[in-house]
Amino acid sequence: MHTTASRPKLVVSADGDGVVSHAGSRLLADLADATGLTTAFTDALRHLRPRGTGHAPGRVAVDVAVMLADGGEAIADLALLRDQAEVFGPVASTPTAWRLLAGIDPTALSALRTARATARETAWLQAAETGSGIPAARAGGCHLPGLVLDLDATLVTCHSEKEQAAPTYKRGFGYHPLLCFLDNTGEALAGILRPGNAGANTAADHITVLDAALAQIPDAHRHGTPILIRADSAGGAKAFLAHLRALRTRGIRTSFSVGYPVTEPVRRAIRALPEHLWHPALEQDGTLRKGAQVAELTGMVDLDGYPDGTRIIVRRERPHPGAQLSLFDLDEGMRHQVFLTDTPYGEGSVQHLEVRHRAHARIEDRIRCGKTTGLGRFPSRHFHVNQAWLELSLAAADLLAWTQTLLLDGELATAEPKKLRYRLLHTAARITRGGRRLRLRIAATWPWRHELINAFARLTALPRPAT
Repeated sequence: MHTTASRPKLVVSADGDGVVSHAGSRLLADLADATGLTTAFTDALRHLRPRGTGHAPGRVAVDVAVMLADGGEAIADLALLRDQAEVFGPVASTPTAWRLLAGIDPTALSALRTARATARETAWLQAAETGSGIPAARAGGCHLPGLVLDLDATLVTCHSEKEQAAPTYKRGFGYHPLLCFLDNTGEALAGILRPGNAGANTAADHITVLDAALAQIPDAHRHGTPILIRADSAGGAKAFLAHLRALRTRGIRTSFSVGYPVTEPVRRAIRALPEHLWHPALEQDGTLRKGAQVAELTGMVDLDGYPDGTRIIVRRERPHPGAQLSLFDLDEGMRHQVFLTDTPYGEGSVQHLEVRHRAHARIEDRIRCGKTTGLGRFPSRHFHVNQAWLELSLAAADLLAWTQTLLLDGELATAEPKKLRYRLLHTAARITRGGRRLRLRIAATWPWRHELINAFARLTALPRPAT
């Protein structure tokens, strides 16, 4: 009989010296300095430090963003950075961080957004100087030209009374923020915090978020670069699409791909469509999608009031188990999804336009990951504090995206935050001193030690903004 080998016996104590955890998160803090985010935040929040004493408000804001990117959920989680001063330096206390968030009024919030745009321009310049620049978004096995912006709203449950929290359409209670992510890199460009009962298809909110997102894009890319705006049917309001078209008069080359409801005119058009006009749909890798077809309904559905050149396209496919089907879908035996686009004829097949629109679903993953980076839990009873928290959560998502774009390659360059934290950010290390230098020594047996060391080396080599 073979016995199972037991683990080595351990004696556990709390008297370790020179040992740190989450050492990889220093990468995020240094990247904030390298991209100028720390400096930009300091300039934006300078008025919150009138006597010039204590912790710099900009540094406190960066530390909160680093903590959120590392997976922290509450301001009290700053203790993880604060208690490891040899790695992270002096970190503000929890009350100091609370006072900072409480002091961020609408003017300071606008300054924070401008600071993020300044740091983003530096990060994109660094990407251009050290690599091939901002990567292209992909769909159907092809690169998409220019930039792709995805807008979507999400529900965040509140478990206590908070200002402007309200019942949601899913019978919950909380907030209903509207967000915009850049599909090329996963950066969180913009977001607004809204009551839980805010409308999903409010054109004014979509315009506000889109304009804020465009303001985040550096001038060299905002003008002259094709920018595709994707949204679900909530972004299909005529006023929003008219605003998108009007942006072209300002030199912003926008186009759209937005969902459209399956109305009765759409149902009649689908039923009248000859079978030979349906074409096989594509998977995201460019292969054929089994059991799915696409067709164009332009000219068969009245699109009066929509921008000139708007086209309407439908996809049908066999429903997967558990899919929510309408009576029309049940009657036809197929699930139907419809979208609008103003991409002209000749700039991609119907199959390509459909798989390009379907890639909008990636924003659901961005939001899901964002909810582990501060978006899933708002700490205060006060709405303006939660607005500031949202902005720092977006900055945390940016730090993770910039880390992947500038410092990582291979699998980790596209990994979700959970994997980054497990493999890199939460790495333990030992601090040693010698030769007038402070050394962070990662375990020689850590499986991802080389990836982390290479990331720090690339960080050191990044060109710094002029001061």
